[in-house]
Amino acid sequence: MYGLARPLLFRLDAERAHGLTLAALDAAHRAGLTSMLGGAPAPLPTEVFGLRFPNPVGLAAGLDKDGAHIDALFALGFGFVEIGTVTPRPQDGNPKPRMFRLPQHRALINRLGFNNRGVDALVANVGRAQRDGVLGINIGKNKDTPNEAAADDYLFCLERVYPLADYVTVNISSPNTAGLRELQEEQALRRLVGTLREAQERLAAQHGRRVPVLVKIAPDLDDGDIEAAARVLGDLSVDGVIATNTTISRAGVEADATAGQAGGLSGEPLMDRATAVLRKLRTRLPERIPLVGVGGIVCGADAATKMAAGASLVQVYSGLVYRGPALVGECVEAIRRRREAPSRGTVSDL
Repeated sequence: MYGLARPLLFRLDAERAHGLTLAALDAAHRAGLTSMLGGAPAPLPTEVFGLRFPNPVGLAAGLDKDGAHIDALFALGFGFVEIGTVTPRPQDGNPKPRMFRLPQHRALINRLGFNNRGVDALVANVGRAQRDGVLGINIGKNKDTPNEAAADDYLFCLERVYPLADYVTVNISSPNTAGLRELQEEQALRRLVGTLREAQERLAAQHGRRVPVLVKIAPDLDDGDIEAAARVLGDLSVDGVIATNTTISRAGVEADATAGQAGGLSGEPLMDRATAVLRKLRTRLPERIPLVGVGGIVCGADAATKMAAGASLVQVYSGLVYRGPALVGECVEAIRRRREAPSRGTVSDL
């Protein structure tokens, strides 16, 4: 069905098509027709961060910023769904248009800018969802909050989503909020993550359960930055790292008429860059800290490549725009084949 709908969707502005697709997905879910869109993959149980995932293929943050479509998204067969990025207060994001397709490259450029209805709206949506899988919540700061006060925004969100999240992701790597990536600098990163780790332990005692906290980093870090980030995240014993967010590079798409648009590039051209960062992190982080591989997955082989590079889980987003929900099952099966190959597994098989 997605193959039939895609030409029509691609005639629309990318952000409008995004909204219509989510509305149609909700309608299909209510009518019990979601299986016609892709079909749930056979289970491939995976244990990471102390959580049991039905399968290791998840939805990356950004598609459902307010958590308004959780159940319909889980019905597509994802082993986990990450919603957000959410900020303390509602914000409109950057002016439209702010999302662009590069079909020849199976890529997207977006400069959405953490557009969302605020953490209280997200919490209300999550409270209404049935959640047939592991739910991650991605948190950020409001664009008008200076970096010196960024920890306050992240703490505000962490405290509110903690009771509802299966894991929380700290987003310090979007290129679409001015100055946000400066929080990845070694000392700023140590201060912010240290503050959040202290809050995590306090909240664990308060709520009687420990919710894993992950950090999402950019694909544009040089080797020195990766080394520094790994040192900080290892020292502070974060529960996991997501590699990576979108890139400001235009390598491989320079000749495309849309390449000059500001924002983060995602999709197929990001695959090699994001996987290289993933591989470097795996060699520098303690083995006890799992990695989530995201960026450029447009086929099952890409998901298997991320696992070979050191990922314990993978996430997709832009690939769905070009491949549709069938991509989820294809990735699960590719990982299954890799896992069944002798002496090649990297995650716990249950």
